[in-house]
Amino acid sequence: MAIPWLVALKVIPWGDVIEHAPKVLNAARKLMDRQKTPAAATPPPEPLEMGGAPPTLGELKNRLIEARQLIDQQATTQAQMAQTLAELAEQNARLVVAVDLLRKRTRLLLVAAAVLAIGVVWLFAR
Repeated sequence: MAIPWLVALKVIPWGDVIEHAPKVLNAARKLMDRQKTPAAATPPPEPLEMGGAPPTLGELKNRLIEARQLIDQQATTQAQMAQTLAELAEQNARLVVAVDLLRKRTRLLLVAAAVLAIGVVWLFAR
């Protein structure tokens, strides 16, 4: 089961991920900032022509209340999604930093192992 994960990790272009992580994080932060600022007032849409008798005032009020509730629900959902996106971007940035650190440590370990191997070969050759 671990083999597919290793293959997937080798296929990922980590250099590109590391390069683009700050851009993703900045875009997520900008999205969060836009969500926090109140939206500019937009003019209401023009009423649609309905065939038949016009709706009563009570029906219009009910439709308006339902529409406001839907808009509030959508705004809440959008804010939650933006928050989640920002959190994921921050986690991704931390993950990229950790992976980069591990790559550097692995290279250092390989160099140290090579130096030790050369040292052992040199000792036996004397």
